[in-house]
Amino acid sequence: MGFEPTRAAGLDRLTDFLPRAGRAYANNRNYDDGVSDNGIRRNVSQLSPWLHSGLIKEAEVLDAVLRQHSADAADKFIAEVFWRVYFKGYLELRPGIWRAYCEGRDRALDAIEANAGLRTAYEAAVAGSTGIEAFDHWARELASTGYLHNHARMWFASIWIFTLKLDWHLGADLFLRQLIDGDAASNTLSWRWVGGLHTKGKTYLARPDNIARYTANQPGGPLAAQGLASDAPALEEPGEHPRQRLALPPAPDCAAFAKPYALLLHDEGASHVPLNLPSPPALVIGAARPEARSPLPTAAAVSGFAQEAVAGGVSAAAAAFACPGIDWPTDRPLADILAQAGIEWLALPYLPAGWTRDALMPQIAPFAHQGRVTELLPAIDRETWPHARAGFFGVKKKVGPILDDLGISASPTLFAAE
Repeated sequence: MGFEPTRAAGLDRLTDFLPRAGRAYANNRNYDDGVSDNGIRRNVSQLSPWLHSGLIKEAEVLDAVLRQHSADAADKFIAEVFWRVYFKGYLELRPGIWRAYCEGRDRALDAIEANAGLRTAYEAAVAGSTGIEAFDHWARELASTGYLHNHARMWFASIWIFTLKLDWHLGADLFLRQLIDGDAASNTLSWRWVGGLHTKGKTYLARPDNIARYTANQPGGPLAAQGLASDAPALEEPGEHPRQRLALPPAPDCAAFAKPYALLLHDEGASHVPLNLPSPPALVIGAARPEARSPLPTAAAVSGFAQEAVAGGVSAAAAAFACPGIDWPTDRPLADILAQAGIEWLALPYLPAGWTRDALMPQIAPFAHQGRVTELLPAIDRETWPHARAGFFGVKKKVGPILDDLGISASPTLFAAE
């Protein structure tokens, strides 16, 4: 299926998936069965492009699932949703990881320019011409669809790091440039997890028998993966990334919206609907920045989804609030846009650690320092991120209480222990 960059399409996909979000998901989620004629995978939700863009939000997905399934039946899917929230919180607590990733990526890109042999190996991996059937299949699928099954992402990363001996930063960069749902937190921390940097010393080794088992339903039969590394020694890095104080924006009250303000929609917050604004904006501004994902070109499908999601979000919000909607081009200062509109106040969906914040915050920061910016953080993030201090278990044991606090029906003992 093509990923249509609208909130309606995301909600349609959620509705289609809901009957399978319980036991069926738990039993079949790890199988990479390939892409059907219409592109829909029946065993996973494929909601991540809409979740990443903020067209739909995690809390409304969880609420819909728990209205149709018991907490016990849907526990695996609920956990997967909370992994997304956990990763974002973990990166918020350790923003140095993102900065180190960007620096490591730039060094790795310089290295392949300076070393012809390394560049040849890298280009073969990107093109899907390594001779490892499974890996090459996924490389071509990624390039052609902008999506990979999560299990395939893990296998791909493991082969990239331990068999092909390529720098993990280059693989993470490739995913960000080619995955429509590429997310700074989930992508960076997942690659670090595979390489043994997230959970120190714990790595993920892709094995031919495991790949064959979970790709058995591919149209051409199981994918072969001969010649894989037989061990996965953990990667090392020169420094630690200490946890920092979590500085979240205060929960806004209605007074924050009493004066005329502009609503800024962006790559990770492209819809006004989940924001539940207490009063309408006087102007809606769209700022899509998919090119900020990498120094290298972003895939057309990735850029197209982000640009259309934000543009559509601006149009929908402008129509809903009967106000103007405009684009913020990269070559125009935000201050000029606000001054021309006669607006001094700005509201926007929270900018999490990653490229969107890097691209937009330099021009937003002066207004924030003057107290004229309201960042809107979803309640599920506010409730969950303080528990993302270490491994996922710290979040997992809080899932039930968090859902209760959000008013989402779930057992208070859900995920309390293993």
